[in-house]
Amino acid sequence: MKPPFVIAVDGPAASGKGTIATRLGAAYGLPVLDTGLLYRAVGVLALRAGADLDDEAAAAAVARGLSADLLDDPEFRTRGAGEAASRVAVHPAVRAALLKMQQDFAAQAGGSVLDGRDIGTVIAPQAPAKLYVTASPEVRAQRRWKQLAGEGVAYDEVLADIRKRDARDGGRENAPMRQADDAVLLDTSEMTIEQATDAARRIVEAARARWVNS
Repeated sequence: MKPPFVIAVDGPAASGKGTIATRLGAAYGLPVLDTGLLYRAVGVLALRAGADLDDEAAAAAVARGLSADLLDDPEFRTRGAGEAASRVAVHPAVRAALLKMQQDFAAQAGGSVLDGRDIGTVIAPQAPAKLYVTASPEVRAQRRWKQLAGEGVAYDEVLADIRKRDARDGGRENAPMRQADDAVLLDTSEMTIEQATDAARRIVEAARARWVNS
């Protein structure tokens, strides 16, 4: 039986993967899951509960109670939420608690788009279309700094955050951020979001043609 047409979009923070995933979902009529939002939600909700983000058991308890209807909180999109997400994401128990939610989303018969850091390697390793979207730390910091204009954060602080998150996300023992062996690398450093989306569509179209004929 042919697996559903899953598009796995991985990559580091502020690479453009979220926007690309959203646009691919719209183009192909597929539901989209921003898996990073799950970890952001766990981090923020853990802090609200007074938990230490380095306390694996406490963070995992929050993760086990998470549901999709809790993900619309605008605080989950802030700089602080991103830092909190990276800290709780290192805990194997947190990742285990969120694994089924992500895999169930990927298993939908009609197909889906998921973006994150371990979609093509852990969540949906059999996905027919895999992209690894990246850009230089400096470019990504510039993008994130513009997004955070209202928070009064200096560019140098954002760049330091980006580098720290890259090291943490890529260095964790459990499901580290990395490019899957069969993922296509898309470096958006010198691209507009329109150019990056067009490039992503071409990658997905090639994968879709292989999937249809398989």
